[in-house]
Amino acid sequence: MKPLENGESDLEGGRLGKDRERTTRSGRTFKMHNQALLSGLAYCISSCSMILVNKFVLSSYDFNAGISLMLYQNLISVIIVSTLTLFGVISTEPLTLKLIKVWLPVNVIFVGMLVTSMFSLKYINVAMVTVLKNVTNVITAVGEMYLFNKHHDNRVWAALFLMIISAISGGITDLSFHAIGYAWQITNCFLTASYSLTLRRVMDTAKQVTKSGNLNEFSMVLLNNTLSLPLGVILICVFNEVDYLMTTPLLRLPTFWLVMTFSGILGLAISFTSMWFLHQTGATTYSLVGSLNKIPLSIAGIFLFKVPTSLENSASILFGLLAGVFFARAKIRERS
Repeated sequence: MKPLENGESDLEGGRLGKDRERTTRSGRTFKMHNQALLSGLAYCISSCSMILVNKFVLSSYDFNAGISLMLYQNLISVIIVSTLTLFGVISTEPLTLKLIKVWLPVNVIFVGMLVTSMFSLKYINVAMVTVLKNVTNVITAVGEMYLFNKHHDNRVWAALFLMIISAISGGITDLSFHAIGYAWQITNCFLTASYSLTLRRVMDTAKQVTKSGNLNEFSMVLLNNTLSLPLGVILICVFNEVDYLMTTPLLRLPTFWLVMTFSGILGLAISFTSMWFLHQTGATTYSLVGSLNKIPLSIAGIFLFKVPTSLENSASILFGLLAGVFFARAKIRERS
């Protein structure tokens, strides 16, 4: 048998090296996809549950203090994260003045996003809220294009156009249309898009002013919710919710406090999963996955809260949900 020459031996070794590199790369890619899938699923579950529970508190209990609900939810998050940090279960960065200065602008957007969501849920049914949230995808896509020079193909823009049409037709055919609720929801769309676009950039800046040079999800949750507390107190005074809280009999019901506390735990879950998901993906993917979870959420909202609807409005809602699916498919093809 002819012995192998040096060139042939090197070629074989090069093949083996490339195979190993390819295997390592595919394993890393598979792990990243799993992380993105798991974080996206966790975000969907917590997001859907949070909207339904908030709608239940604000509508079924007829609770007219949405900012106070937001403040209590954030307080629960701070207590849980601080307790876990105290017992060494998790680690969080200390809240330094430099870190607070960097994070404060995005926190103002975060508080505005939560408050406007509360106000819109008070007046609009869950199904229409989910359809109107599609406007967030449009704003986010435009923001990514201008802020990050990210270009989208024609299929993505076609899906975004369908979302706008579905939101307009849904509003026109909504039997329980409320102008104030729609105004709050449109404002919420702008704030949500601003939050997802700003958060990734602020994350990178915030890491540079921490002692460890890192900022994990729990640190960001603690930072976000802690800074929201004084802002929430100011807003409660501005919107004069104190007088209502002093007179409402709901605060004397144990079951009401139980539901409120559960909503606080869900608030912690959605804060953590949204940041975890943004770490694994991007702003547009973050918002498009929020679109996909609207199908079960809309159906649950209609049946749980017995929302009056018509054939035209139901068709508009379905059209908007399908536009969200079409948008997701277009984004997947764009990324491949």
